[in-house]
Amino acid sequence: MKYLVVGLGNIGPEYEDTRHNSGFKVLDAFAKASNIVFDDCRHGAIATVGLKGRQVILLKPSTFMNLSGKAVAYWMQKEKIALENLLIITDDLSLPLGSLRLRGQGSDGGHNGLKSINACLDTDGYARLRFGIGSDFSRGAQIDYVLGTWNEPEKEKLPAIIDRAVDILKSFVLIGLVGTMNAFNKKKA
Repeated sequence: MKYLVVGLGNIGPEYEDTRHNSGFKVLDAFAKASNIVFDDCRHGAIATVGLKGRQVILLKPSTFMNLSGKAVAYWMQKEKIALENLLIITDDLSLPLGSLRLRGQGSDGGHNGLKSINACLDTDGYARLRFGIGSDFSRGAQIDYVLGTWNEPEKEKLPAIIDRAVDILKSFVLIGLVGTMNAFNKKKA
């Protein structure tokens, strides 16, 4: 059984430590713990790992956030991934830092990466792990906040949050969406 797990973010060193690259950070942590590396491929960086008899394909799109759907659709088709085996990991302003919420479907919530995926897949019926980045910014400063780097107190909290997100990713692959939602959605980081 194959799974496609997509971490959303923007490519390039100027975006590496930004809040918007939370999805990339989770995949990087999972890859490091699994002793695998990403290879540059069409529409993104790809790494593949086995997890208890399941093949997990990790994708960090190189299409930039606003065109993430192009990469997701390409790799789903190329690898013949069923929609129920797709997990998108994305930053979320509406959740406080430290909150992780897994959902089986939903609107894009104003997130351009999800908007692109919804348009390319012609559905919003796929699993997404929302990585809370908080909303500690003044009116009109949303873009600067999202594309800004983590401050020192946030950096101290990040490793535990990322570890928990990796646990959710593994659980999604091993026990499925509903079991993982039941196990993780009520817990705090």
